[in-house]
Parts: sequence; C-alpha cells; structure tokens
Amino acid sequence: MSIREGRAVEGDLSLDADVVVVGSGAGGAVVAAELAEAGQDVLILEEGPHVPPERYGKMRPSQNMRHLWRDGGLTFAVGLGDTPVINVMMGQCVGGSSVLTGGVCFRIPESVMHVWGREHGLTDIDPARMEPVFQEVERRIHVEEVPAELRSRSTRHFLNGLDSLGMPWAPMRRNTKGCNGCGRCNFGCPHGAKLSVDVSYLPRAFAAGARLVSDCRIERVTSKNGRASGVEGRLLSAGTRKPRGRLGVRARRVVVAAGAYASPLLLADSGIGRRSGQVGRNLTVHPGFRVMARFKDPVEGWKGALQSAYSDALESDRITLTSLFIPPGALAGTLPGIGLAHQRIAQSIPNLAIFGGMIHDEGGGRIHRLFGRPLMTYRMAPEDRAAIPVLMRKMAEVFFAGGAEEVFLPVLGLGGVDRDRLRRVDLEHVPAASLESASQHPLGTCRMGVAAQSSVVDPFGQAWELPELYVADGSILPTSLGVNPQLSIMSMALRIAWHLREKKLPS
Repeated sequence: MSIREGRAVEGDLSLDADVVVVGSGAGGAVVAAELAEAGQDVLILEEGPHVPPERYGKMRPSQNMRHLWRDGGLTFAVGLGDTPVINVMMGQCVGGSSVLTGGVCFRIPESVMHVWGREHGLTDIDPARMEPVFQEVERRIHVEEVPAELRSRSTRHFLNGLDSLGMPWAPMRRNTKGCNGCGRCNFGCPHGAKLSVDVSYLPRAFAAGARLVSDCRIERVTSKNGRASGVEGRLLSAGTRKPRGRLGVRARRVVVAAGAYASPLLLADSGIGRRSGQVGRNLTVHPGFRVMARFKDPVEGWKGALQSAYSDALESDRITLTSLFIPPGALAGTLPGIGLAHQRIAQSIPNLAIFGGMIHDEGGGRIHRLFGRPLMTYRMAPEDRAAIPVLMRKMAEVFFAGGAEEVFLPVLGLGGVDRDRLRRVDLEHVPAASLESASQHPLGTCRMGVAAQSSVVDPFGQAWELPELYVADGSILPTSLGVNPQLSIMSMALRIAWHLREKKLPS
C-alpha cells in the first residue's frame, strides 16, 4: 500500500528513505513524482488526512471544510495598523490546497520574473528558461482554456459590464479535463475532472515506488555532520488530531514543501533562519475582496465553472478581477445581515452574481510563534491599502453597467447599495475593521535569493544554513504574483526537482 494512515499506526514509527518530502501539495507532489521516477526512494509526509476523491466528492461543503481545510477554513492573518483581518484558507489533506483550488493556472507573469531578476538577482528565472518547465507542468495537469459554454450567468453579467465600460477581459485557463461546470471546485471536484495533484502527480509518484504517511505533524528537521539527515515528529489521532506515537525518518536529503504557513514554522523550530532573520517574514497573500450584485431576473450563478474569466483592466492599480461562485449552502453562511435582514439576502441567492478582486500586494506579513502557538500577522503597504476603495468602486460600477439593481460591497454593516448610494459612500475612509477580506494565496515566507543575508534558500531551493535541506513550495517565491499561484508553485518545484534529479545524493 503506497499510503499509510498515521492515525492507524500503533506506537512509534521509524522509517528510512533517500529523500523525505514534507507536504503532499502542489510543491511536494511534483518533487516526489520526479525524484521517484528518477529511481530515488521517496517518502512523503502529510499532516492532513487521506481523503480519496470518491469520499471528498460526496461531502457537503461544510464536511469538506471540516475535514480537508486547515482549522476548518478559519485561519486568519491579524491585521496590523490600517489593515483588515484576512481569512487565509489553506488545505490540510493528501494533495494539499491543490485539491481545494478553483483550478486556475497562470504562469509566473513575465513582469514578475523581471523584478525577481532585477531586485533579487534571480537572473536564471526568466521567460526563456522557464518555458519548458511551464509546458511540462501544463501537459501533466492538462491546462486548458475554459470554454464559453461553461461561463455561468453570474460571470456573463460581469463580463457584460466590462464590455459596456470598454474594459478588457479574457477566459481562464484551468487544470481540468471533462469539466461539466458543477461549480464545486473549492470543495474537491466530485467528478474527477480537476487534475489536482492527488489525481495527477501523486499517482505517478506511487507508481514509481514512493510511499506516503498521512496524519503526521513534523516538528523538527534533524542534521548530522553538517547536513540535513531527516525529520522527527508525531503521529496524529483521528478526530481530535492530538499527537500520539513518535515518527522518525532518516534520509539523505530533506525537501520541505508544507506551504507558506507551515514551512517557515518548521524551519524556525529547527533553528534554521536565524542568520538572515528572514524565515517567516515577507508574507504576501493577495488580499481578496468579494463583491456581489442582485439582478432582477434569476442568475443561478452556481450553474457553470466556479472560475472561468478574469480581467487585468486594473493592472495599473495592482488589481486583478476574477470570476467565482460558491455553492449556495456555503454562500448563505457568508452573506451579510442578521435575522430577517440575512434571510432577505439569502432568499435572493438565485438572483445574485459574484466577482472577486485581489491585490498584487507588496508583502507586509509574518508567521511566527507567540507563546508556542502559530501567529500570522499582516500589515498592508500604503499603496495596497489605497487600492481597496478603487477595487470596490470600480467593481460596483461594472456590475451596474451589467444591469445590477443592487450591489453588496465587502463592508460590514453597509448592506446593499444602488447607484445613488454608491456615490455617497465614502469608501476611502471605511475603517479596516469593517472590511471583509480573504485569501487562498499565502506566499514568500522562506523566500529565494542569491545572498544568505537577505533570503532563506538559494536559487535552487537549498537552505543557506543547512546543506541537503530544500524548500519547494509557495514560501520560496520572492514576491507576490498578482495572479493565482498554483501553476507558479508547481513550476518552481519542478525546476528544483530537475536540479535534484541530477545532483548526486550524499552517502
């Protein structure tokens, strides 16, 4: 059996491998598959449970969040200064957040790669060198353009507004094959049409001999003779997720791919990063803001791909607009109002359209421990904070241009606004505590660079302070991207995997 559930292991567990990979998401699965196919003995460790597609595809959204999301989807970045609290949602299961994304696949923007080269010295990461990497990942996960017939009426209403205002838009590209537009992408595709890593890269790794242990929390990277030599942690019980037996792994090489939230915590707990002081810092999240609109006629926005189109019309304002819609049961729990006010809005769900806007942020976040517990804080750069009212006002104008009767902005207590009231709302002075913000894109907390004084890992992901320890997930990205990061993370991980495939394992 390729997958061993830690919750079912009695007592302690001791294992050996050529390479141990901590994390089974977009970064870890790619590295594991490539190295296993190169003939290396690969062991994958995952903190979350093993929930196969045939199980998560039948779950209600509430069950899905309880079993597959970190903290049930309720992890927050505490806003510092004039910054809203941001709900940062991350997967915690075999396959990681890849199981729970909308499937959107953007390459690293060329403008971002130029910044990495100019400001961070990463001149080898350029469009020409990355082209074969992008192509290989896109082939493996079947990246395709969302066809027009899968655009929901919710999305079409917003696109009509963009067209009316002369603002450009384009179809999304996603890792899907045979999508029927059920709109459940964020809760695990029930039809196997989304090629998340649990149905693409991990099966490749298992076919090549890789093993996986789920339900285990890794607490420390071990070292011997000046290099990484394995990891130690605890097996977790079912249900309560409390630590049980001990887990020890001896390995010739360690790859940490636990994501931008957990990877810096593991490195810091292992005493890595003190020299540069950068571990856990430089967090970017793409702060997102959802805008809803009520139309006179039924919209039934859940009928169609969850994400099918986007607009970079506000790129100069550091804003990307993306389509989205979530199942009505989950949507109802996030709507504004109390009592009868909430009931009125909930009853209008069939007439609601939704679009989202996210900010290409500068990064003012940090992940660390306070009294032994993880704490994520985030302070918006002034230019990012100034983009929020621009985003809300412009998105409302687009919806009105598309025929909306009422718009609901992500401002707590504001309620619906029509055109006249929108003009009177002083969006520039809405306090941060009144803003509703969310993210699924934490990045940058173990950033890559060319100098040990200003970065955590070198240009191929190796930790400056400990040879044979590599990081291969969203935490190594030096800046935010301004677009959904799934393909970017997988491509950076593949670049590292190709390097490791050619690098001799230590004896």
